[in-house]
Amino acid sequence: MICVALPGLAVSTERGQLTGHGLEGYYRSGRRILARCEVRVAGREPLGVQARMTSADRARFVGTLRATPHGGPDPDIVVERTRTADGTERITLHSAATRPLRLPVEVSLGTDLAGLGAIAAGAVGPELPASVHDSGLRWTGDGGTSSVTADPPPADALASAGLLRWEVDVPPGGSVTVELRVRLEGAGPVRAVARAATNPLAAARATADDPRVPVLLSRSVEDLGALLVRDPAHPVDTHLAAGAPWRCGLAPAEALAAARMALPLGTRLAAGTLRTLARTQITGRGPRAGLIPGPRRDAGPHLPPGCTGTEATLMFPVLLAEARRWGLPDRETEELLPTAERCLTWLRAAVGEGTHLPDPQPGGPVRCETQAHAHRAALLGADLLDACGRPGGSGLRDWAGALRAAFRRDFWIDDPGGGRPAAARTPDGRPVPYLGATAAHLLDTGLLGGGEHAPGLLDKVRTGQLARLLGSPVMDSGWGLRGLGARETGHNPFGHRSGAVRVHETAVAVAGLTAAGYEKEAGSLLRGVLSAAEAFGHRLPEMYAGEQRTEGSVPLPHPAACRPAATAAAAGILMLATVVGIRPDAPSGTVTLRPMRSAPLGEIALTGLRVAGAPFSVRVSRLGLALVEEAADGLQLGV
Repeated sequence: MICVALPGLAVSTERGQLTGHGLEGYYRSGRRILARCEVRVAGREPLGVQARMTSADRARFVGTLRATPHGGPDPDIVVERTRTADGTERITLHSAATRPLRLPVEVSLGTDLAGLGAIAAGAVGPELPASVHDSGLRWTGDGGTSSVTADPPPADALASAGLLRWEVDVPPGGSVTVELRVRLEGAGPVRAVARAATNPLAAARATADDPRVPVLLSRSVEDLGALLVRDPAHPVDTHLAAGAPWRCGLAPAEALAAARMALPLGTRLAAGTLRTLARTQITGRGPRAGLIPGPRRDAGPHLPPGCTGTEATLMFPVLLAEARRWGLPDRETEELLPTAERCLTWLRAAVGEGTHLPDPQPGGPVRCETQAHAHRAALLGADLLDACGRPGGSGLRDWAGALRAAFRRDFWIDDPGGGRPAAARTPDGRPVPYLGATAAHLLDTGLLGGGEHAPGLLDKVRTGQLARLLGSPVMDSGWGLRGLGARETGHNPFGHRSGAVRVHETAVAVAGLTAAGYEKEAGSLLRGVLSAAEAFGHRLPEMYAGEQRTEGSVPLPHPAACRPAATAAAAGILMLATVVGIRPDAPSGTVTLRPMRSAPLGEIALTGLRVAGAPFSVRVSRLGLALVEEAADGLQLGV
């Protein structure tokens, strides 16, 4: 159970007690500032009866005990603990006894001030010695100094035992509360961006025949808010961290992908993300000029790790172009346009005299999904350049046309089953023939004017074949799209890129299949993820095991998955927006609705979205008919 309000985290098990084992503890900026917080009342540990997340940054634990001697089997004390990512622990004793009770309360505290990476690797030392400080305890080590203060102050504070003690008087039917505050000295208080007036995310809500839909949307918005991070040097700009607990920093490709999927919540997150990454772009001359740097990413057993910098560089102009369609003001678009132009210049330079975009490292493969990203960037980038009166659009379209012809020739593998796209081509031209979830990116062509999608790399017949493959049991696990087909060599249901369900790519497949007219396959994937979300308390992890769904089964968690994760939370937004079919064109003052005619979730209404900078609400009936209920003044319904 992970409470998140970056840069603060609180990681707990369902017991509620923080024992210091594993990852348990309070964290600030990746440092464990409190590892152990164990409560005893009248010398006993309360019996845990419930643990649940009440919001993205808060968990509630309830325990009971019997404090009255010979009072029978029923507990008469309820111990409620509320744990918040900002470093607050509130412990409340509720009495059901018929007489006043005087109860000793002890809280045992300790920490190692270890970094999250060291904890994950099992390379932490013993707890640090404590000293009495103010109304609590303090610890100092190489990782800094942390402290716990208590309100009301304890009657005793024993540094050698790391113990705070109270003698509390609880009236009949009454309550008593002790509040602990955990702090890292030298760091300010945790202020969650989502709880500030500058929260860039609209507070969208849903009503639906399917009761899971409102909860998924609410939790997705909450989780995105919990992962918001400000650029310290430019506090007006916010972006999303990749996920908790492992990846609380900026991951450029994931930040751009999540901001793009979250565009129905407004364009402010996209603008902040774009500005933040524009400051990281490599300038000057040379083969890396224009690139937005990013780390390498595992690509499964068949290919070497991929370059997320390439993905981010190709995503930048796409997000800018689509954010403009959703209503990004012209002034902000113009400000970011030079960075997008440099990204597109890098693309043309990286392709060189060839047609395909290869991996940046010498001898690297030519990946299928990279061609899809590059083709989309060229077409949406050309559209953006034309709209802003900049040159270069025709050259990008010409190259995109050449890439389409070459891709259909070089990347399609014919077989008796109808064929499939190659996952990649080796430097000597041999196809890498496995089927994986990255093929879904071929269906993600991007949004142009008038609510139309850009053309894709595949023709109509091959698009239909890919749709059938993605909708088959080989790829559709019943919980979402497998990272690698179940019949492929090296398939592993828990493999990061070799069989686990990745929610981001499943959402891309749902949106792409729907746009291409394959609602049956899209609906199956959508319902699978919605069922998985229910099993995960509607907080979708970035991935989970791609085991085949059977009657009565539940999805298996992946032990290394971030939860919450930015792309998984944003994927929930994209999938619900796909169901209602919102396709805005704010520059032309129109919005087109193309809902899923099959109405896979029954009637659904989304309120509090943002299109053209104003609130937007839409309802889709059980017959798949859409109705705009709220929109910006002057926004017309497109055909």
